Amino acid sequence: MDPEPVYSFIVPVYNRPEEINDLLYSLTKQDFHKSFEVVIVEDGSKNTAKEVVQAYRDRLDIQYYVTENEGAGMARNFGMNHALGAYFIVIDSDVLVPVNYLKKVHKALKKNYTDAFGGPDEAHPSFTSFQKAINFSMTSLLTTGGIRGKKNGVGKFQPRSFNFGISKKAFETTGGFSRMQYGEDIDLTFKLWNQGFETQLIEEAFVYHKRRTSLEAFYQQTFKFGTARPILNKKYPGTAKITYWFPSVFIIGFVAASTLFMFGNWQLIAFYYLYFTLLFLNALWVTKEISVSFLTILTTLAQMAGYGLGFIKSYFSKKRF
Repeated sequence: MDPEPVYSFIVPVYNRPEEINDLLYSLTKQDFHKSFEVVIVEDGSKNTAKEVVQAYRDRLDIQYYVTENEGAGMARNFGMNHALGAYFIVIDSDVLVPVNYLKKVHKALKKNYTDAFGGPDEAHPSFTSFQKAINFSMTSLLTTGGIRGKKNGVGKFQPRSFNFGISKKAFETTGGFSRMQYGEDIDLTFKLWNQGFETQLIEEAFVYHKRRTSLEAFYQQTFKFGTARPILNKKYPGTAKITYWFPSVFIIGFVAASTLFMFGNWQLIAFYYLYFTLLFLNALWVTKEISVSFLTILTTLAQMAGYGLGFIKSYFSKKRF
């Protein structure tokens, strides 16, 4: 074993002790020959994970801190400032880490070292049908263009904070995450690129991501994602892409098609019927679960509506400027 951890997992948590228990249990199963630590930062939680963390101290090298509520980005920065590792791996509290995760990260960085990386997420077999549907909507080529962690995705990969690696050097140079409540991971990626640091996608280093547990919560989350993108486009000129408008155009078109259909015009709604049929069949092919495939239609609608409307609101808001 190394005298100091090679890697430090950085985990912000806010009122989610049950999720932390599942995460820590998954970390005890890591098939990795080098040492690593887990840094948990309680971001002003009232329902803390202190007792859960205590139960794992004999199985994991854990640092546990309690801070004022300043948001996940500041909690991550706090954790990285107190971590002992040379390389930080930021993950969300609602993920499960596969047994060979660190082994795959270590192998990829030895082969092609970069000061930052991102990995994709998948749905664990134990997840509910709704959680699996959300995962499909957030990762499918038919919904997001595969930009959230697949090599056949569109454009340069932008790591997400549920599975984001960054070296200590890169963290200290960039200052880490900003105070943005959403889009702070993309903001950090742009800062890394501007400072000359390279990033990469390690497709094999995936995590199981639980995400939201209700359609309303998922809609609210995607709405906030949508509001963040125009702010980032303004902050980093030249990063905007026409594809970021797709969810807005999609949902406006859907409302227009539904309205026209009520007046006997079915041509436009036929396009959406075809799209959702293809989405259903693709989800059925991938998940092999018919309930997940049906739910995928609802979660995709919520995703498009949330992100699209959030994007429009933010784009035309004077506060963005």
